[in-house]
Formats: sequence, structure tokens, C-alpha cells
Amino acid sequence: MTDSKQLYQEVILDHNRKPRNYGKLADATHRSEGLNPLCGDHIWLDLKVAGDVIESVAFEGQSCAICKASASMMTANVKGKSVADAERLVEEFRGMATGSLDVANDANHLGRLTVFAGVKDLPSRVKCAILPWHTLHAAVQSQAVVSTEGDNDPVVQSA
Repeated sequence: MTDSKQLYQEVILDHNRKPRNYGKLADATHRSEGLNPLCGDHIWLDLKVAGDVIESVAFEGQSCAICKASASMMTANVKGKSVADAERLVEEFRGMATGSLDVANDANHLGRLTVFAGVKDLPSRVKCAILPWHTLHAAVQSQAVVSTEGDNDPVVQSA
């Protein structure tokens, strides 16, 4: 097994067992529900935005290990960032997961999130990894519910 695949598996398992920022925010200013009807991932994302800064973020729901790990790492990475910086991460993560952003050669701000770069080689798991990010985008846009299917399919949008 290559080092990057082993790291990917270790990160997924760690964040699945001990997700960061899991729960509900009582003082959330933004909330969105994300659905992946094909696999059954279903999450809720709460944000507390003050001015243009995401002061706190939390998620909850039922999802596979990849979705939960992605949500856990996402919340840790956007907490304290501006909404614009978070939206940039959404676009970069989506590009990485769908293969339109080459993290080895294209400038990006993903840092440790690049552990998910290999998901592009697992087509059935791309939407699992993207759902939390899709839900974050919906929350900052004050969109109550978002799905990974139909007109909102992030894979088709990136193609």
C-alpha cells in the first residue's frame, strides 16, 4: 500500500471515530441540510457567522465514513476563516475531488485536505466526500436544503 493511501485510510478512520465539531450549535446564524439520496448520506451543518467570519461550525447526521471524515476536516478548516475563504476552499475541494484541480501542480489552499485527493479515483465516493462542502456552500448562501443530485450535482457541474 502506498503511503498516501495508508494516510488516507488512517485519516478517514480517525475522523470517523472521533469527528471534530460534531453536534448542533444553539446560536447558529446559518443552517443547511445536505442529502445524497443515492447512498443515504444525510447531514446538517450549523454555522455562526459574525460579520464575514465563521466563528463556529458544527455538523451532525448519518453518513458513511468518508462523508463524516470530510465534514470533520472541513469544519476544522473553515472555523475562524472568512466566508470568502471558506467558499474558495469549497471550490478547490470540489475541483480536487472531481479531478479538475491537480493538487500537486495547481496552486491551492487545501493543506491537509489534500489527503482526499485520491477520492477522484473512486467515482462512487466523490459525492460522499463533496456533500459536506456542498452543504457549507448552501449554508453561507442561506439555502436550507441541498442535494447532490439533479441540477445540484457537483460532479456534473465540474465536468
